[in-house]
Amino acid sequence: MVVGRGSFIEAFPLFGLDLKDYDSLFAEKLDLLLRIRKHTHVHWSGKHRASLNGEGVFPRPVQNLLPVWLGVGGTPASFARAGTLGLLLMVAIIGGEHRRFRPLIDLYREAGARAGHSLEQLKVGIHSLGYVAEDFATAGNDFFPGYAESFNAIGKERGWPPVTRAHFNAQLAPTGALLVGDPETVVEKIVHVNESLGGISRLTFQMSVAALPHAKMMRAIEILGTKVRPMVQTALASSDPQPALPAKSDRAA
Repeated sequence: MVVGRGSFIEAFPLFGLDLKDYDSLFAEKLDLLLRIRKHTHVHWSGKHRASLNGEGVFPRPVQNLLPVWLGVGGTPASFARAGTLGLLLMVAIIGGEHRRFRPLIDLYREAGARAGHSLEQLKVGIHSLGYVAEDFATAGNDFFPGYAESFNAIGKERGWPPVTRAHFNAQLAPTGALLVGDPETVVEKIVHVNESLGGISRLTFQMSVAALPHAKMMRAIEILGTKVRPMVQTALASSDPQPALPAKSDRAA
């Protein structure tokens, strides 16, 4: 389960919530979720919803404890919160360069270590937009129209400039956020991301943003399973870095 505060605020008026409670709502509801994860019968009270007085919460998860990933964007406090709570970290990287998130991931690991959690427990995943096709040009040409349409629609409400092909192509570069290309290109970028972020343990690969035809989606899934996944496993078998806290000089910088 990946939980986060989200990047859209339209739900607040829909549910009668006040935007000024943005952080306290999430902190409280996350606390309740973690309490439910640990206990079948829950005693809990808070500011934003009715109290629970020993009611049972069902069904129960198969795992004990249910894995909970904290979804984060670029807010340092969110990374520190995940580390302090000892939660798994899922970083949404849908633009820019992956390496800019390294200081925030270091912050997560430092906060977790200070709270007494082992580095092995503090796993990092990334959520990326991607698509794989037989060749690089085809992948970009397939993905761009739907990608541009989706982000332009959102941008009209938020005042973003229109998405251009030049902007899109920049995100396809080796350090860009989009995992779009032929199998070899996508594998190379995944390996680079793993190295630049100090080791990741999970990658969510979202293709739906581009509204691709079903046949192309199915083919991309096939390529991911038969080509990309084995190539990534082979590449990481000998080079996967172990998560580590940054040196003191790095932290000071």
